[in-house]
Amino acid sequence: MAQQEEAGGPALYSETLGTDKKYVLAIDQGTTSSRAILFNKKGEIVSVSQYEHEQIFPKAGWVEHDPQEIWRNVRRAVAQCLTDADVNHHSIASVGITNQRETAVVWDKNTGEPVYNAIVWQDTRTQKICDELAGDEGYDKYRDRVGLALTTYFAGPKVKWILDNVDGARERAEKGDLLFGTTDSWVMWQLTGGTDNGIHITDVTNASRTMLMNIRTLEWEEDIAKDFGIPMSMLPEIRSSSEVYAKGRVGGMLRGTPIAGILGDQQAATFGQACFEKGMSKNTYGTGNFMLMNTGEEPVISENGLLTTVAYKLGDQKPVYALEGSVAVSGSLIQWLRDNLGLIASAGETEALATSVEDSGGCYFVPAFSGLFAPYWRPDARGALVGLTRYSRKEHIVRAALEATAFQSREVLDAMNADSGVNLTELRVDGGMTANEFLMQFQADVLRVPVIRPKVIETTALGAAYAAGIAVGFWSGESDVTENWQEDKRWQPEADEADVERQYRLWKKAVQRTFDWVDDDVREG
Repeated sequence: MAQQEEAGGPALYSETLGTDKKYVLAIDQGTTSSRAILFNKKGEIVSVSQYEHEQIFPKAGWVEHDPQEIWRNVRRAVAQCLTDADVNHHSIASVGITNQRETAVVWDKNTGEPVYNAIVWQDTRTQKICDELAGDEGYDKYRDRVGLALTTYFAGPKVKWILDNVDGARERAEKGDLLFGTTDSWVMWQLTGGTDNGIHITDVTNASRTMLMNIRTLEWEEDIAKDFGIPMSMLPEIRSSSEVYAKGRVGGMLRGTPIAGILGDQQAATFGQACFEKGMSKNTYGTGNFMLMNTGEEPVISENGLLTTVAYKLGDQKPVYALEGSVAVSGSLIQWLRDNLGLIASAGETEALATSVEDSGGCYFVPAFSGLFAPYWRPDARGALVGLTRYSRKEHIVRAALEATAFQSREVLDAMNADSGVNLTELRVDGGMTANEFLMQFQADVLRVPVIRPKVIETTALGAAYAAGIAVGFWSGESDVTENWQEDKRWQPEADEADVERQYRLWKKAVQRTFDWVDDDVREG
């Protein structure tokens, strides 16, 4: 096992790490589960523990999580992860946090009790709020300052909904009793003491997903918060993605351990994939699909339906920016086929089913369950399965569901190439769906570029671990991340290009069929 003195370069942490500090722990608070993963110096997984939490659907278009269940599961995951590795906090150099980004939690700082369930990034109830805020200026009203268009996706409108709809919430917020954060802030506050002096912070990557942070100054925009009716006292302090924020709370499993990295999940995956050079891109295949391209130290405001976001900021260094294409539904479509329709018993069945037929039989599945995200941003869209005939079988529908992920990624890449002026030459991929080799080959065929999967596909947790480890000198910097990254498998485009383009044309035709389904009479919220 590599010892700490091998890590050269300046650390952002003043204490010297002992040779017993052999690991970095990542807490990955995701959309469907919370995980704890222990990594060694080579970036290899030592142990992992995972607990799913309930997906709450009170109404059509509404998606919620229980913040208390999330915190319980984080603690369970950490305990199990350390137990499985037979280590305790004495062996851990630092802790990094990564999280589902736009999911909003509002809680009472005096009692620690959430005032409402966490409203999840997929939730669409805030469409009327976005319409009202846009007014005559339109949905790009704040884009030049925050890099984002007004949509239900982001956290700011969710906070406004809670303050407007939960009895007494606005009065408590104006008194200074309530705190808001994305789930990184909620976990950090708990890890560092909760009501007993827990720290209330977030990092620049998560703050850039609220619609409330200036993308250039990296500070809260007070007048935008005022437009949203959100008191400034609710907002967490914005910090870099890699620095020692605090130590684990007294009496906790991580007591005295530096908590030193925070990155939103997709930025963490970008960091874990070593996309440090301008133009490098990754695509994560999880609950949704998220493609990010490093655009360097200057933000690029998209003209083609993409988001401008902070990719990462290490300590006092300049921030690095990215263009992002967000797709709401990919892996969750497979989950829906399993749980709602019963077409499959497990996600692992989909590859065999998809390859048992020559094609999708003319079926195209547009999973606009939460509207369409990039590059369309159509909250009025809803899911559609088109092209059905008597010939259509379960196998065709499953294949069409997998192909939908690849087609959505192609739409994002086309927009990204247009915005950046640089055509992608290869795509690094990660996330659970990359285990499906049919999907990866189809993705390479649709994109017409090589698709590359690393040996460690848990790059979201790995990126958070790297940020935390760099902050304490466990790793020296980006060079160690690049050195640790290893290719596992590469898929080259193989299919006939004319046939692929025909399928893509029909896919875009199917997408058009989903527009304007939700009108003013049936709009949620």
